[in-house]
Amino acid sequence: MIDLLIVDDSAAIRKILQRVLRQADVPLGEVYEAADGLEALQVVETQKVSLILADINMPNMDGLQFLRKLKEDSRWKSLPVIMVTTEGGQAKVMAAAELGAAGYIRKPFTADQIRHTLAAFL
Repeated sequence: MIDLLIVDDSAAIRKILQRVLRQADVPLGEVYEAADGLEALQVVETQKVSLILADINMPNMDGLQFLRKLKEDSRWKSLPVIMVTTEGGQAKVMAAAELGAAGYIRKPFTADQIRHTLAAFL
């Protein structure tokens, strides 16, 4: 079972992601949510999370800032983070990879895309 953290400023996208994960038969344990990188850091401090799906464009602390902060901490350096993004350009995707992202999923996404991207972590 995967204890998952979904980080996105849109509550609707967080719910859609949960539904698509279930449709993709991802073995979900606990699912935590955060609206930005600051909230996400609080969640990882207090909950056992085994995978993070994080949006890049968010207020307060965006996905790249969150990823940088997370990977600076030795406790979470190996925690896989998959970026979920509407970014069409490669610059932010490449920046995320350089910061240690384990992969990315483009919005809009399908259950098959989610299953394929998460296969290595199941």
